[in-house]
Amino acid sequence: MEDGYSRRVGRLLSIAAGVHPDLAPTTMVEVAAAAGWPACGIWFDPDTWNEGTTSEVRRRLDDTGVVGLDLEPVIPAPDASDPGERVVEAAAALGVRNVLFTSRLPDPSSTADRFAELCAIAAPLGVRLVCEFLPIFPLSSLTAARAVVEAHDPEVAGILVDNLHLSRSGGVPSDLVDIDPRRFPYLQVADAPADRPSDFGGLLNEALHGRSIPGEGALPVADLLAAVPAVPLSFEVRSRTLRDGWPDPVERASVLLSRVRGLEQS
Repeated sequence: MEDGYSRRVGRLLSIAAGVHPDLAPTTMVEVAAAAGWPACGIWFDPDTWNEGTTSEVRRRLDDTGVVGLDLEPVIPAPDASDPGERVVEAAAALGVRNVLFTSRLPDPSSTADRFAELCAIAAPLGVRLVCEFLPIFPLSSLTAARAVVEAHDPEVAGILVDNLHLSRSGGVPSDLVDIDPRRFPYLQVADAPADRPSDFGGLLNEALHGRSIPGEGALPVADLLAAVPAVPLSFEVRSRTLRDGWPDPVERASVLLSRVRGLEQS
């Protein structure tokens, strides 16, 4: 499968699904296109997604030319089954290269085993599992994500670095430079104050509602882009301020794109 961004110059800019948490996936593609985004993330809700959803999302991607950068999420948890197989198969049908994986399983070996199961399904379909670490989950650090992916080919298993999670887990951009760059198929980018929230509730609220547009906080965005050059950027600006300030989804997406445009040349 050829990446939709492989023929483009500079970084591909993508609006993450979390910017519009209330939009259906078909509408997300339409909003991204209307606002001028070349790519977008797509949210897979296992309770509502069906074959018709796949067909409609694929049609909108084809009609608009928007690249589906990633399909998310797959989150194994102790108290529930995850839709991993369905997400991987939907990604293949959509022509979406990346599936976002993280884990709430407390046992690292169980996380690694589930990741391996899905990689075995994804590989022949041309889909890559991208392992994201979050300090609010047991899969909490760059080191933990490396341990999950290291047994698999980089074309099948990548690491997703969200710069907010990198910072809040105690990491810095220079931690990435000694890792095979093929492990980083894209980055998630936002901004935030320098000070880390003091507890789980604060970290969760910041991740879901308290992010800033890059350049409006104190995270070392430029250092991250220097550490991992050339790959696409997904703007995971989950922000109550952005949602309240621009309730119209196309306007919100347009404002965000206008503020991050220069980063595609970095």
